[in-house]
Amino acid sequence: MIKSYDFIYRRLLEYYGPQGWWPADSDFKMMIGSILVQNTNWKNAEKALENLKHYLQPEVMHQLAEEKLAHLIRPSGYYNMKAKKIKAFLYWYKKYDYRLSLLKFREKNELRKELLNIYGIGNETADVILLYAMEKPVFIADNYARRIFRRLGYNVPHGYDRFREMVERALPEETSLFNEYHALLVAHGKTHCKAAPICEGCPLLDVCEQRF
Repeated sequence: MIKSYDFIYRRLLEYYGPQGWWPADSDFKMMIGSILVQNTNWKNAEKALENLKHYLQPEVMHQLAEEKLAHLIRPSGYYNMKAKKIKAFLYWYKKYDYRLSLLKFREKNELRKELLNIYGIGNETADVILLYAMEKPVFIADNYARRIFRRLGYNVPHGYDRFREMVERALPEETSLFNEYHALLVAHGKTHCKAAPICEGCPLLDVCEQRF
C-alpha cells in the first residue's frame, strides 16, 4: 500500500477530523504558550496562561518584573528559566513594535534564523511560532512525528532539520496543510501511537511496519 506523506495526512484527517489548532485565542497567547509548553504538557501551560490573563499584551508583559512573571508561570515548570526566555523573546519582538504584521511578510528562513538566535528558542519552538503565528509553511519535526513515521517504515534522519526538510520537500508549500498535519500527528501520537502503542483501531495499522 502507498505510504506517501499525503496519504498519511488524508488517512489521519479522515479518522480524527480537522483539529482547529493552535489551541489559543490570540497570536500573542499562542507564542507565549509555545514557550510555556516546553518540557511539559499543554494542560500545565494553560494553567500558566490563565495566571497571565491580565498581562497577555506584549507591551504589558514586557513591563512585568521577571520575578513576578516567573511566579505567575510556575505551573508550567522550569519557571525561572522560562521567564528569562519570555523576556528574551519580548526584547526581540519589541524591535518590530510588537507588530506581527511586520513579521508575516518577512522571508521564512530569515525569520527562523532570528528566532533561533533568541535565548531559549529552539528548533521546535521556532517552527511552532513560524507556522501558527507567522503563517509560514513549516513542518514541525517533533517527537510525535519522528515516532509515527519511524514506525510506519520511514528512514527518519537523526537531525531535526534534516527530518523537517525531508518532509517539506515531499509536500505542497501550504501553511494550512502543515498546520493541520502537525495537529493530526499530535492527536495520533496521544491516542494510538504512544510510546507503548495502542494498535487496535489505529487508522494506519494496515500500512504500519510496527518498528518499535
